[in-house]
Amino acid sequence: MPKLKLSKNAMMILEQRYLKKDDKGKVAEKPEDMFRRVAKNIARADAKYKGNVKKAEQEFYTLMASLDFLPNSPTLLNAGRKLQQLAACFVLPIEDNISSIFKTLHDAALIHKTGAGTGFNFSKLRPKGDVIESSGLTSGPVSFMKIFDAATEQIKLGGVLRGANMGILNVDHLDIENFITVKKDPNALTNFNVSVAITNNFMQDVKKNKRYKLVNPRTKKAVKKEDARRIFRLICEQAWLNGDPGVIFIDRINEFNPTPSLGKIESTDSCGEQPLLPYESCNLGSVNLSNMADGKKINFEKLKKTIHSAIHFLDNVIDVCNYPLKENADIVKKNRKIGLGVMGFADMLVKLQIPYDSEEGLEKAEDIMKFISKEASIASLELAGKRGSFPEWKNSAWNKKSRYFKGCHMLLRNATRTTIAPTGTISIIADTSSGIEPLFALSYARRTAEGKTLIYFNEGLKSSLEKHNLYNDGIIEKINREGSVKNIDEIPYKIKKIFVVGSDIAPEWHVRMQAAFQKYVDNGISKTVTLPKDAAVEDVEKIFMMAFELGCKGISVYRFGSREGQVIYLSSKRDEQITLSNFIKK
Repeated sequence: MPKLKLSKNAMMILEQRYLKKDDKGKVAEKPEDMFRRVAKNIARADAKYKGNVKKAEQEFYTLMASLDFLPNSPTLLNAGRKLQQLAACFVLPIEDNISSIFKTLHDAALIHKTGAGTGFNFSKLRPKGDVIESSGLTSGPVSFMKIFDAATEQIKLGGVLRGANMGILNVDHLDIENFITVKKDPNALTNFNVSVAITNNFMQDVKKNKRYKLVNPRTKKAVKKEDARRIFRLICEQAWLNGDPGVIFIDRINEFNPTPSLGKIESTDSCGEQPLLPYESCNLGSVNLSNMADGKKINFEKLKKTIHSAIHFLDNVIDVCNYPLKENADIVKKNRKIGLGVMGFADMLVKLQIPYDSEEGLEKAEDIMKFISKEASIASLELAGKRGSFPEWKNSAWNKKSRYFKGCHMLLRNATRTTIAPTGTISIIADTSSGIEPLFALSYARRTAEGKTLIYFNEGLKSSLEKHNLYNDGIIEKINREGSVKNIDEIPYKIKKIFVVGSDIAPEWHVRMQAAFQKYVDNGISKTVTLPKDAAVEDVEKIFMMAFELGCKGISVYRFGSREGQVIYLSSKRDEQITLSNFIKK
């Protein structure tokens, strides 16, 4: 039975968001109880397949209590409770009529109440000023996005998890310029991430400095031509300004659509990592790679065991989840998509003494993700042998490719197996770095949605400094102020090269790292290229172009300090809340 080792920050976030509370709002379960509640609930699905439920329960409890794997937040929060909605990612369709628009708004509200996020592509809506048969002129897709945003603002799950949206518009929509610039106003669409759906043809037109066609979705006819390079520059300028929009490469996403017979993929979930068909949903979970480091090596046997247990867990989630809409349940059970990802990659590299921005770092990323992908597929294949393949198998791209695996026809239980999510709060619980992101800073504070401040000082750095007799008030104060050791003369180079943070890393290393993982990820990757405050628009252009060239499915950037209400910030920005003593005591 693993003994729980939780940091103070982990306990704070668990008490605020995840642990059961009584009628008076007092915490009514311990973290051990939460993991037991979730394990017991998810293990129930084994009874459907004549499996050993008690054995599965213990397997899942150990998996989570060891912090080797954690599922997405709705599973931790809702499993074994009244809502029983366990998936994090949903995509909903929007057609060009009032009934569809407001049905989708209603459906999104039901989903947000459960703590999950939603993605929409607004490209089927006719452009601003276009004719409406019965009542004049339309206000365009951006105006309807603002209605969705206002509704999201009002919907909370007891103040625990807040609804989030992804809003997408195709690059050839007549309102694309309005869409790109809508978030110049910092108060606009605060509950939305926005991304432009970019085609291969558009990117070629940018390279060749050509004009491209803008289409009215109502008539399906090209109305005018626009300069591709100007629009691309506008996207980059706005992303430089405050991080929105990101870009998704929609043709590449559909190239890897495992079930094209069910339609094209038009949108992703709220953080951009999970492309989904209309009404489709996916549940996610992440392996803690930091826990897979054994000295300066990876414990691949432990990693293999963790992957197989995690795939078993995520497949069970599909069977016990109470989906908000019948349409969700229908398509989810046709494809049985799951998304196993990672967190703690940067912390793992520190333990292995490998710089993030190095060829060795990229090689390690590929090796690990290739292994995870292979073992996830083996685990899915083994489940298919016991439980059957996903129902849409016969019409899937997997079947048509006639792929063979381990000497047998590759019948898979799950149409997709891997996704890399941002792991915001679950990485706090696991006390590790987020997703595949580099370390944000070595000393920083994070503001929670509840207004609390979580304080961080990198434990690996603390140990290294202590070994060199450098852990003292003066050094700590400099690190608190800088967030980095890059410019601190007293710190040896061998420490500096290992403890790099996002803003120390040249943009191309961010993109190359994402591309290294993407080679072996079925779905997408949530990855933000963190830029220093003095970065130029040209840096953003290079990043987006490089991401396209290297096979990424989408990408976003964030220039440090470019947005008010930044969630993570250097500790020195909040000196009135955070004192040096906080770090010394830790």
